[in-house]
Amino acid sequence: MDNLWFYVTLGLDHVLDFSAYDHILFLTALTLPFTFKNWKNVLLLATVFTIAHCTSLVFSVFEVVVMDVTFIEFLIPVTIFITVIFNLLYAKTQQQQKSILLLVIATSFFGLIHGFGFSNYFKMLMAGEEEKITPLFGFAFGIEFSQIIIVLSVLAIAFSVQTWLHVKQRYFVIIGSIAALLITIPMLINTFPW
Repeated sequence: MDNLWFYVTLGLDHVLDFSAYDHILFLTALTLPFTFKNWKNVLLLATVFTIAHCTSLVFSVFEVVVMDVTFIEFLIPVTIFITVIFNLLYAKTQQQQKSILLLVIATSFFGLIHGFGFSNYFKMLMAGEEEKITPLFGFAFGIEFSQIIIVLSVLAIAFSVQTWLHVKQRYFVIIGSIAALLITIPMLINTFPW
């Protein structure tokens, strides 16, 4: 049990590490357009993202699919960039008219990419280890728990800003997305596989 908890905390620390903020930024960008009223859509996207990145994490750890680390490190900020652009383009659209289908498809694809990113870190930790199931389960659980923390935090901030500061949801999404875009552009430049 101690061994399992060790890997759970590694998964938590990996995602919640502010010095490696790419996963935090992606989940923030993904959650920005939603409020607690849209909890079903948030739950759907979180579930799709979880299934996708757990799939690629397992495939990568057991070397069913092997991806170039440099390419994955570049694709992660690309997923953030696309999500932010999507937010900005659809910020003007009325909530009732927004289709979740395109976002679900994109989120599943982006989840695969992030899973390969998680696997790079996990495989580095597990170098030379034979038993991978318990560590993998613990690590994945830690990642999921950290994602729930991030999503709930973004929703709580959105609620606070929109309720107490009376900022319209549209402006909240635009301002948050522009901030995420400004953080993402240097990441794209720094990770571009020259």
